[in-house]
Amino acid sequence: MTWVLVVLGGMIGAPVRYLLDVRLTARLGSGFPLGTLTANATACLLLGLVAGLGLGADSPGYVLLGSGLAGAMSTYSTFTFETVRLAEEGRAGRATAYSVLSVVVGLAGVVLGLAVA
Repeated sequence: MTWVLVVLGGMIGAPVRYLLDVRLTARLGSGFPLGTLTANATACLLLGLVAGLGLGADSPGYVLLGSGLAGAMSTYSTFTFETVRLAEEGRAGRATAYSVLSVVVGLAGVVLGLAVA
């Protein structure tokens, strides 16, 4: 049953991440990967909320929202790829800013989620 909850959460999280990326890139351009940054920050906020509500790693709520939804919404591989791509394009400053901003915003999202819960 647990794996079904992960799949259900992932069925929502993955398309949300994709749509955020597509919409933000279409609106703001591809000079800075705001779609991935936004998806990862939102997933961190959600994980903070889930943890703040006291949902244990084995609870159905954590499995659905934490492992499934937030897990599918966040993407370390795309973050890393986009950082390398920016650096290869000669935009080392943007690559560095993106890396630092991603970590800071992610941590802030978790802290905010914990505080709100």
